Amino acid sequence: MISQIKGWLLEIQDQQLVLDVGGIGYEVEVPLDTALRLHSSKELVQLYTHFVVREESHTLFGFLNRSDRDLFRALIKVNKVGPRLALSILSALDAKGFARLIQLNDIKTLNGIPGVGRVMAERLIMEMRDKVEEWQDAGGAQPLASGTRSKTDDAEAALIGLGYKPQEVTRVLAQIQDPADNIEGLIRQALKLLG
Repeated sequence: MISQIKGWLLEIQDQQLVLDVGGIGYEVEVPLDTALRLHSSKELVQLYTHFVVREESHTLFGFLNRSDRDLFRALIKVNKVGPRLALSILSALDAKGFARLIQLNDIKTLNGIPGVGRVMAERLIMEMRDKVEEWQDAGGAQPLASGTRSKTDDAEAALIGLGYKPQEVTRVLAQIQDPADNIEGLIRQALKLLG
């Protein structure tokens, strides 16, 4: 099992990074937010990882903090949730945001994540309800790569992860006069405007 990887960022293509580790270029699939945070090449990056071996492929998934990796591992244990869907969920929400949606039984927001239908949203709430306590305080987990982002940046990344166009998201977030105090509230305000 590969638990962590540390290397120089050579390339970013959508949600895939190429890290140079001792002269070998490793392809690592990452959530959208991670790809957006690591926008400069020649940067030293360290990620928590999960290695998935299938008959047709071997894929390394990377995460900036342990709580997101742990959530990824819990998600792929849910019936009919594979690594790609788990990555899509983590592209829309971090571990703390996911825990909050599960606690609130927010089927509508979960259903808005690409690949998550109503039945899957209900299954996630049912199967993950007892497991989310460990992710409630996930915001305190320190990422391995540096970079600070505002709640607007995080909301923007989440909305883009839900499939909205970047220009449309930027315009809507700029229209919000009295933004909510947390990311989830800001996302809800933007979703109302996006209709």
